[in-house]
Amino acid sequence: MAVIHHTTMQPTKLELLTAWLPTRSWYTEGDGGPRPVKAGGFRLDDPEGEVGIEFMAVADGTEGDAVVHLVPMTYRGAPLEGAEHALIGTSEHGVLGTRWIYDGTHDPVLVAQLYALLAGNAVAQHQSRDDTPDPTVVAAYTPGADAAELVRAADGSGHTDIVVRTLGTPDATELTLRVRRVLHAGTDTAPAAGRLTADWLLPDGTTARGACVDVLTAEGSLD
Repeated sequence: MAVIHHTTMQPTKLELLTAWLPTRSWYTEGDGGPRPVKAGGFRLDDPEGEVGIEFMAVADGTEGDAVVHLVPMTYRGAPLEGAEHALIGTSEHGVLGTRWIYDGTHDPVLVAQLYALLAGNAVAQHQSRDDTPDPTVVAAYTPGADAAELVRAADGSGHTDIVVRTLGTPDATELTLRVRRVLHAGTDTAPAAGRLTADWLLPDGTTARGACVDVLTAEGSLD
């Protein structure tokens, strides 16, 4: 179980995202943006207890029509080898010291736990409370395997596609986990083999709900 330290980070995650978001192909800038505001999210536990995993919903400003982005992040106590391209930045944590913060779609620990969540082998945790499941995060997927590993990830327009290889079956299968970077409220009827849905907050304080990750078949392509 991850321990959430209620302490300072310098710079803050939102300050790092202010500089990082405009560098992403999927970023949709609002008026006067970027002005990231935390709008919800959830956490996953690293079974080894080494890597912090957070899926943060980030509104671009406080206006009623502010775009809400989904930013999966990992927090590490040392650099992740080969992931320089995915580094959001470093921050000084008031308890843990220097943290390397990564775009989690390129981090094998986050990807493995995301698949575990979809497969029913992990439980989404409350974003700011220890040992508190978040029942609003719901997976609708019948997996062909219990685990999967990261193969590659690439940004598209409005999403990031993570190709994973399933583990523990005679014939390894590649699937695409499409992380929706721009969140839209409402029921989604787009074809998918599976889907993860969650809540986030709108600028007026009301709750929105929609799809945040889709499971595509092997034919799902990166674009």
